[in-house]
Amino acid sequence: MPEILVLYYSRGGSVAALARQVARGIGEVAGMAARLRTVPPVAATTQVASAPVPEDGAPYVERRDLEECAGLLLGSPTRFGNMAAPLKHFIDGLSAEWASGTLVGKPAAAFTSTATLHGGQEATLLSMLLPLLHHGCVIAGIPFTEAALNTTRSGGTPYGASHVAGPQDDPQPSDEEALLARALGRRIAQLAARLAP
Repeated sequence: MPEILVLYYSRGGSVAALARQVARGIGEVAGMAARLRTVPPVAATTQVASAPVPEDGAPYVERRDLEECAGLLLGSPTRFGNMAAPLKHFIDGLSAEWASGTLVGKPAAAFTSTATLHGGQEATLLSMLLPLLHHGCVIAGIPFTEAALNTTRSGGTPYGASHVAGPQDDPQPSDEEALLARALGRRIAQLAARLAP
């Protein structure tokens, strides 16, 4: 069964919760499945290497996950209008995959979470789409035919799914945020099914 790679970094749990909603949307497409993966944290000074398998949540991504996926969704919290360093660090190490065309022609999208509504969601989503364009991915967002995109009062943009955690750092997406995350997952899975040889 073709799998869509849902690759994310989550520190407070919001992006992980959004990733699960994206995966639910992928699972709603007949013949498609989600493969949830995360990236290890990074630090300016390394004292202890990360465990080979996270204590909880999704396992760490391996390069074969990129080769085997039929599509890709990247998720990250917002860091000053950009993706978080752990995800960027992983992407920056994909020169071999770029040179060999591992992701060329695969549909891809992005999702994010911020503490505030104007915390840089759209800039973060765009920052995650740029390397996907360099890798030759077919970029997709959320079209305005998704009614919740017109009515949401929190997360959700045409550039990708998003979540506003708020001042209490609530990791659970609102109903509209979850609906839009599932719609994005469905969209990438449907595109992957259409683009499959």
